Amino acid sequence: MEKEKQSLLIHTIFLLLLVDPILCDSNDRLTPGQFMPSNGTLISDGGAFVLGFFSPKTTTGSSDLYLGIWYNLPQRTVIWVANRDKPIGVPSATLRFSNDGDLLVVDSEGSTSWSSNSSGNGTVALLLNTGNLVLRDDDNKVVWQSFDHPTDTLMPGMNLRFRFGDRSSTLFTSWKDADDPSPGNFTCRIDADPFLQLITRRGSEIYIRSQVWGSSLFTTSLGLGSNSVLYLTTTPTVDGLLLKLALSDSSPYTRYTLNHAGQLQLLSWNSESKFWQIITSTPTSCQVYGFCGQFAYCDDNETVPVCRCLEGFEPKLKRAWEGGNYSDGCSRTRALGCGEGYDFLQVTRMKLPDKFMFLRSKNMSECRSECMENCSCTAYAYNNFDVGNRTIQRCLVWMENMIDAEVYRSRGQDLYLKLMKLNSGTPGGKSNKKKIVIVVSVLAAIFSLACVFASWKFYEKTTLSDSSLSHIFQNHLSDSKEFIEGETSEAPELPLIKFESLVLATDNFSHSNKLGQGGFGIVYKGMLPGGHEIAIKRLMKGSGQGLVEFKNEVVLIAKLQHKNLVRLLGYCIHGEEQLLAYEYMPNKSLDLFLFDPTQKTKLDWGKRFNIIKGIARALMYLHQDSRLRIIHRDLKVSNILLDKDMNPKISDFGMARIFGGNQNEANTNRVVGTYGYMSPEYAMQGHFSVKSDVYSFGVLLLEIVSGMRISSFHLVTDFPNLLAYAWQLWNEGNTRDFIDPSIVHSCCPTEALRSIHVGLLCVQDDQSDRSAMSSVVFMLENESTISSKPKEPTFSTKRSINLDRDDPSAENLEICSMTITTLEGR
Repeated sequence: MEKEKQSLLIHTIFLLLLVDPILCDSNDRLTPGQFMPSNGTLISDGGAFVLGFFSPKTTTGSSDLYLGIWYNLPQRTVIWVANRDKPIGVPSATLRFSNDGDLLVVDSEGSTSWSSNSSGNGTVALLLNTGNLVLRDDDNKVVWQSFDHPTDTLMPGMNLRFRFGDRSSTLFTSWKDADDPSPGNFTCRIDADPFLQLITRRGSEIYIRSQVWGSSLFTTSLGLGSNSVLYLTTTPTVDGLLLKLALSDSSPYTRYTLNHAGQLQLLSWNSESKFWQIITSTPTSCQVYGFCGQFAYCDDNETVPVCRCLEGFEPKLKRAWEGGNYSDGCSRTRALGCGEGYDFLQVTRMKLPDKFMFLRSKNMSECRSECMENCSCTAYAYNNFDVGNRTIQRCLVWMENMIDAEVYRSRGQDLYLKLMKLNSGTPGGKSNKKKIVIVVSVLAAIFSLACVFASWKFYEKTTLSDSSLSHIFQNHLSDSKEFIEGETSEAPELPLIKFESLVLATDNFSHSNKLGQGGFGIVYKGMLPGGHEIAIKRLMKGSGQGLVEFKNEVVLIAKLQHKNLVRLLGYCIHGEEQLLAYEYMPNKSLDLFLFDPTQKTKLDWGKRFNIIKGIARALMYLHQDSRLRIIHRDLKVSNILLDKDMNPKISDFGMARIFGGNQNEANTNRVVGTYGYMSPEYAMQGHFSVKSDVYSFGVLLLEIVSGMRISSFHLVTDFPNLLAYAWQLWNEGNTRDFIDPSIVHSCCPTEALRSIHVGLLCVQDDQSDRSAMSSVVFMLENESTISSKPKEPTFSTKRSINLDRDDPSAENLEICSMTITTLEGR
């Protein structure tokens, strides 16, 4: 009886296998009628790739299942997803190879989530060791393959076809998020009109635009290591192009990906370190579409990318331009008059601007004539290229607008810019010019006299006496050395506001208008006639900020222009009262969001990273790009103000020092600043330099990432302070534990970990080990590997400052001032 039961069981299993066979003869293929369950996999013959179902790690705990292909590595890296538009939301999913020869992803109820639509010709589905899933017919010809339908990744071995005039084909689409394979906001395609450009869009807007491909079609290569080369070749077809990617033998795994943040990255697997190494990453600042605005180009050859106006143009908004805001671009210094004499300036090594028109069948001479004779034409380029046995002549002309230009080191193309001839004019032009000069001179003299009279009347009505104002601003700022060659620190270039106007604007400094209070004064919200909001800082008597610091702030900020520095609108001196009027920041200071449990959720990772980079750019401007070299000396979280869009602005320049000429450092006997943010050499020896600000920035950066105050010792048990806590986690490879819990699941891990790494490099005990702010900006804005490793910061562990951990005031240590006495032997 027992033998009969066993025999019946064997026959039953055999019949089930015949009715619905599972994988049996090989683990790299399926044949018609077979299926792969949700917990099954196919592994390529060489073991490099896996096909299976996966469920991404999401913050919502979703159990959606996707069919994908990934590298057979400990760190799962998905290169292709089948049903990204329609995941299966139930626990059971199946990949079926239908008897008709199609691959199908179905749920437990039999509903189809995805199909290969291969016209029923497939007789075998095979996962190749290149990561390509192919369907072959009886003649072993490929009737469908995943390489023809990339999702967010291009792989070596892919052959991509493009037809001229076809603008509908998308090359690949980013994931929605790092853990969400559904189609994201970024798409990339080749514009296969005869322009031939690689276009990446964010939504419907252009985000990155490559140079216009020209000359003959090319073969190029990129070295990935000692013996590894990636080849890219373009070859002509009857109606378009064939783009091929190939990898040399014995090369590491390599992939080209459009990630969820819109970055095009070429990555190579480092088998020793077990991580993906970034070989190239786009975009840089210069490569973001329209970074420099109209009629300007970006120069990426400098340490920090700079925008420059094309010849014959000047910045539209000079102050914004000098402050690093280039979006408004440039305009002509002299308008092109129709019918007047023109000339063309050849600009070499250019990424040709966008907004061009394409004229067919024009040679170089005809192209030049077309632009010369058209009054609206601003430039032209001749950009023909060879396709097989024929040459496509491409005359590109720009009518009025030009945007998204860049200058390269060596490659690039020639742009011919239309300008007025220097000697152009009409007959009798010289006599006309003389008349114009005389008229303009007379008008200028009258205007100057009017200005002098108006200024005198205003001065008589609203200012202090001449001797009083002269006395206030007759000395140099903050006992700095001769800091401005050819300049003095006389009265600032700012309006002197009447005290009565500020009393009226603040409703007599009403408590209801109080925005906050710092170490030196109270800040009020004010409303000027016309509804313009301002912030007014009223210095407190006995606060420690005297006339020197007040002069510092007034004269200094008036000379600085940067979008991440707070703007000073005016000042007031009334008896013993000293007041400053700033642009109003509706979101107040960063600390009000960062350290408030209910408000910090408004600071998602995107906003925090933007704040970090904005502060870094402003400090770089202060240290090296402004007319003056400024050391802030009191950079801290409460001195970072936020505008309506949460953009950061550094404020409070009362303690700032100016370096002139080649001066790089200085000493003081009076140390001012905030404990925790002060560098070791400054706090202990009174020695300060740009590296002192770098240290403060590092502390601030770590506070932003962690959401903890530098003075919150009780939040980092077993560690003396936040810096030691950050370094220990970084050294152990557990930096994720340092990220603020309110954003840890939604942040970009690579950006957060990079920020922590940079922060630790900024807080090194030895100032020579700290990075300059230009290097900090570069590391934050580029994803190349950071080679420097931070040493353990020990300074704060040596301090002997006794703070009561339960004292709320310990978390808001304001300006500390102390005197240092140096003892010298006889």
